[in-house]
Amino acid sequence: MKAFIVLLLGAVLWLDSGSSLQCYSCTAQLSNSNCQKKVDCKDKEICKTEVFRAATLFSIINKGCDSSCEPLYQDMGVGSRNVSCCSSNLCNINAAGSVRCSYGMAAGITASVLWIFLNNKL
Repeated sequence: MKAFIVLLLGAVLWLDSGSSLQCYSCTAQLSNSNCQKKVDCKDKEICKTEVFRAATLFSIINKGCDSSCEPLYQDMGVGSRNVSCCSSNLCNINAAGSVRCSYGMAAGITASVLWIFLNNKL
């Protein structure tokens, strides 16, 4: 019975809700706090974050869904351009575009730990 509950919990957490990928979206913002609008991507799109830095004065941030995202870093002397891509829900939360752990991986780890814990209790 315990094994069934653990497997059921893992399956529920592992399954996607059936909705499309969600990304944060904004255009030409100076602050990441202004880039918190959530949008649903189309099929085969991923999250893209593009940051233009003008020396150390300011940054311009663009976020959204894109069908062809290529990670890139360009140093342009007086500034830089950084493009990052990710493919889990709301993974482009910060202006650096870091990739967060997927919910599926977290669910798998949680189910494994619960399985070990419940088996050792017997």
